[in-house]
Amino acid sequence: MERWFEKRRKSRVLDIAYRQMTLALDTVNDLDKAVKAVSVGKADSAKKTIDRLFLVEEEIDNLRELTKGGLPPRDREDIMHLVKRLDVMADHVKDSARNVLVLIRYEIPGDLWAVYSRMSSDVVKCASTLRESLKKLNEDPSEARTVSLKVEDFEQMVDERYIETKAQLLKYGEKINPSILMILKDLAESMESVADSCADTADYVRILTVSFK
Repeated sequence: MERWFEKRRKSRVLDIAYRQMTLALDTVNDLDKAVKAVSVGKADSAKKTIDRLFLVEEEIDNLRELTKGGLPPRDREDIMHLVKRLDVMADHVKDSARNVLVLIRYEIPGDLWAVYSRMSSDVVKCASTLRESLKKLNEDPSEARTVSLKVEDFEQMVDERYIETKAQLLKYGEKINPSILMILKDLAESMESVADSCADTADYVRILTVSFK
């Protein structure tokens, strides 16, 4: 009976963690929508999407408090490491969104925005795969581990987009205001950091596949 209750407690906390992952993924999706909106000149739409992103990020902070109890110390520590990495990912998304908000006011070449749009699409794929691995954690730990390994593949794709973005920034280096170039560089770095955080979180998913067998 004691083991049964312990398993239920694990499931409840995992449900909360998965809810947090879902919300974190929502912020990644919103970032992607905002980047794509700006790339086609829809500044108002991008701003509304970013406003929604900031509201979701606040809800993630609230959910974090719910994962602190109801588990043995070892399991609680592992899950809190997972949750902290999700928080870091959401923070990088928020940083990206802030950069987009600043850039909305300025003229940026369309083909340069197109590179950022492709990069944001790959970040979504990375986060979506992480979300799937977390969903599988309570259902099929072995499958969760397999899916978590795929996160690194998408993270590498984002790294390649990041290099492509830097090449484009060099191309336009003499045509764009240096201050704007710095913000564009910050945007690329923060988006890459989102993918890096996904990979870090996937590492902890693999740790938890042992705990939740």
